[in-house]
Amino acid sequence: MRGMGNMQGMMKQMQKMQKKMAEAQEELGEKRLEGTAGGGMVKVIVSGQKEVLEVIIDPTVVDPEDVEMLQDLVVIATNEAMKQAEELTNSTMGQFTKGLNLPGMF
Repeated sequence: MRGMGNMQGMMKQMQKMQKKMAEAQEELGEKRLEGTAGGGMVKVIVSGQKEVLEVIIDPTVVDPEDVEMLQDLVVIATNEAMKQAEELTNSTMGQFTKGLNLPGMF
C-alpha cells in the first residue's frame, strides 16, 4: 500500500509539471522577438514558438536590380529572430528538464 501512495504523489507532481509546461508554452507564444539586418532596414518578428509573425522592409532597400541583397537581408533577419526564439525556448522550457535523465532528450 505504501508504494501506491508514493505513485499517486508522483502522478500529482507530473500533472502539476504538465500544467506548468503548458502555461510556459502559451507564454512563449505571446513573446515577440525581432531580428534585423541591413542596419534595421529589414526586420522579422517571430513568436517565442518560432512562428514568423511579421516581415518589415524599408522601401529604400528595395532595388529591382539587386533582389538578391534583399533576399539575403530577409534570411539574416529571420535567422537572427529564430535564434533568439530558440534561446528563449531553451531557457524557458529547460527548467522542466533540468536534472532529468530522459532517454532521447538532448
